[in-house]
Amino acid sequence: MKRVIVGLSGGVDSSVAAYLLKEQGYEVIGLFMKNWHDDSVTISNECPWLEDSNDAMLVADKLGIPFQVVDLSEQYKERIVDYMFKEYEMGRTPNPDVLCNREIKFDVFMKIALDLGADYVATGHYCRKGEETINGEQVYKLLGGVDGNKDQSYFLCQLSQEQLAKALFPIGELTKPEVRKIAAEQDLITADKKDSQGLCFIGKVRLPEFLQQKLEPKEGVIVQIPEDSTIYNREIPNFNSKEEELAFFSKKYEYKVSDGKIVGKHQGAHYFTKGQRKGLAVGGTKEPLFVIDTDVIENVIYTGEGKNHKGLYRNVLFVSNEELHWVRKDLALENGASTQVLSRIRYRQKLEKATLYKVESGLYVQFENMQSAITEGQFVAWYKNEELLGSGVIS
Repeated sequence: MKRVIVGLSGGVDSSVAAYLLKEQGYEVIGLFMKNWHDDSVTISNECPWLEDSNDAMLVADKLGIPFQVVDLSEQYKERIVDYMFKEYEMGRTPNPDVLCNREIKFDVFMKIALDLGADYVATGHYCRKGEETINGEQVYKLLGGVDGNKDQSYFLCQLSQEQLAKALFPIGELTKPEVRKIAAEQDLITADKKDSQGLCFIGKVRLPEFLQQKLEPKEGVIVQIPEDSTIYNREIPNFNSKEEELAFFSKKYEYKVSDGKIVGKHQGAHYFTKGQRKGLAVGGTKEPLFVIDTDVIENVIYTGEGKNHKGLYRNVLFVSNEELHWVRKDLALENGASTQVLSRIRYRQKLEKATLYKVESGLYVQFENMQSAITEGQFVAWYKNEELLGSGVIS
């Protein structure tokens, strides 16, 4: 009998995943990951992890499976929290959820599971796994979930073949309403529980407060750049190569304070991210202001009025070789090669047509349509026929 260790988070998805595995005849063990216990930054006096681990324990009890709590807070701090601070300080916007899957659930947690004699690790993600023998080798595929509203393959875009080989996604064929229905029929306490928000596993944390512990508030100015600024009428040179053209269009606009007017103050450019609207607290414009760029060195936030402002849009981005990852190593592009894909730059964005171009220093992704708020530090992922082939950090 194969042994599976399920990451029980105290939510409905992982509860149903555990139930389904048990029905399929696996020996199932539930493990709850405790990743954070600095109570000074949770919002309100709820203690989310205590409540969640309690729910996870009740579910395990109901299903009659062994249960234990593992404390991964040290690794979590090292690999996720420190990474977030570092990215914010560099003026990039991290994606802790993608990293949490690569570094915690499918690395630290997976090692613990394998030490406990597990054949597989299972999670409650809405995605599917496929496999195929190609040239005598077993190749694993990461496929989108059946529920289009909940496809979570993006969050797993950094997994490797070794990690996928040991992974199971029991609810990938189901929709969220079906999952809730099964939980209700099995009388699981998590059946009506709201989906968790906030950082993966830290619980209800407000990001600015969380950041403020490490990154000192520092007053700076908010500058509004007019829609008709000359910056947007830059002259397009004649390109000698496709790579030159891609390099040109992947560069973001450069702003100076003198390019616009000062419309307000902020408490630290590193708390803001491109495309952000909330938290600027500047009135007096017809349409809301959006962050179009942040300068963490000069501590300036550049904004534009309305969500169609030119400063928000471009259609080419670059991923450096160090931050490029192929789930399907066998399909990795050689230098000079290109291929058509569907791609997204954030979770829940609908897939957009794009072309990948591999160059010596990395990979360009050129979208057919302009994309709003391409954000450094976030992940871009690309697909063919429902399969996520690879991903990278936007540089």
